[in-house]
Amino acid sequence: MSKLVIPRKTVYRLSLYYRALARLKANKVETVSSAALAKAAGVKPTQLRKDLTYFGQFGTRGLGYNVLALSAQLTEVLGTTHLQPVILVGAGHLGSALLRYPGFAKEGFEVIAAFDADATRKRSRDLGVPVLPMEEIGRILSSQRIKMAILTVPGNVAQEVANGLIEAGVLAILNFAPIILQVPDNVVVNNVDLAIELENLSYFIQ
Repeated sequence: MSKLVIPRKTVYRLSLYYRALARLKANKVETVSSAALAKAAGVKPTQLRKDLTYFGQFGTRGLGYNVLALSAQLTEVLGTTHLQPVILVGAGHLGSALLRYPGFAKEGFEVIAAFDADATRKRSRDLGVPVLPMEEIGRILSSQRIKMAILTVPGNVAQEVANGLIEAGVLAILNFAPIILQVPDNVVVNNVDLAIELENLSYFIQ
């Protein structure tokens, strides 16, 4: 029997639902209707119900969803029941800023180490993790069984670095480099291009 293929946009929306549920928990809300949860996540109720049916039956007709139970189930689906180890490659200005971001652990991710072509360069502030030379990537990935990486290197070296990460066993890359990476079918890449996002916003204010 072939594995059910879940659309990537559905997986993305699960994170939106999870964060909406977190806000409801913080406000001590115990149950929520599909309409209210969908509105909090910025989607239509029919879309929310369709997304959740990929993973089983949730909620009770007429009563809605139990906030704690659904939040726990989404944590299980998203694989964040325990801290997911991550590495960051490229400890320049953007990479350093991300390393100082305190929210990763709260959302279930632990940045184990950073790597940079100039690992010995003195940095103005402590980054909270060691900055290691690029040659150490394979050893750390293998010893820590890390499958996820954040890529914040210049575009002209991004593909080469990504190739090395994939060869060392990385299966998921959050790519901040301004290029589209060419990767095997079993590797997932999410691209974050800040310039494209700003261009998109610029269109709507014209």
